Amino acid sequence: MVNNKKIVVIMPAYNAGQTLQRTWKEIPFDIVDEVILTDDGSTDDTVKIAQELGIHHIIQHDTNKGYGGNQKSCYNKSLEIGADIIIMLHPDYQYTPKLIKSMVYLMANEVYPVVIASRILGKGALKGGMPFYKYVANRFLTLSQNLLMNQKLSEYHTGYRSYTREVLEKIDFNKYSDDFIFDNQFLAEILFQGFEVAEITCPTKYFEEASSINFARSSKYGLCVLGVSIRYFFKRLF
Repeated sequence: MVNNKKIVVIMPAYNAGQTLQRTWKEIPFDIVDEVILTDDGSTDDTVKIAQELGIHHIIQHDTNKGYGGNQKSCYNKSLEIGADIIIMLHPDYQYTPKLIKSMVYLMANEVYPVVIASRILGKGALKGGMPFYKYVANRFLTLSQNLLMNQKLSEYHTGYRSYTREVLEKIDFNKYSDDFIFDNQFLAEILFQGFEVAEITCPTKYFEEASSINFARSSKYGLCVLGVSIRYFFKRLF
């Protein structure tokens, strides 16, 4: 706990058997109280490894529900077990768990209700192996979103995010997509509701075992992102 607030890390997992243990070892358990792992129909040994590591809260989806559907299970469980601060950490080791303390203290000290770790702040994205087309797309989409949504975030597409309980209770995240666009829908509603969002710099790590969507799905995601931003613009305007 930090300031008597229960800290819960959620890990939406899909075929994370090769990276889960590395991710687990870096979690700062001196402040983290619980870990929730949701396995979204993996075909590898993700669940077995999670059990061997001693993760108490393991949710298994019999069929793949999608990235958004996976997160919903995690968030609902975190509220059920009394989490005050919830950190989403991908078990593919693309994001370092060493930033958890920095994210938590901003929320535990009631400075910000939402903290996201940006791969774009600083100059580490391309150096860390982010594909050039994804970097360009990230920059284009972020510029478009900032203009349409009247914000100044460095990126909207990081999967390393943390929220206070108040945010999860106020926003009906269960109504959003089960696909990758879930993150963007959720963040857009957070901004629309007036919650302040902090960003911290996060080193980028792209490697073979890290999860990543292909070009076709990335293109579909980009179009959906623009759709979310345009709807936000008109909702704010009217």
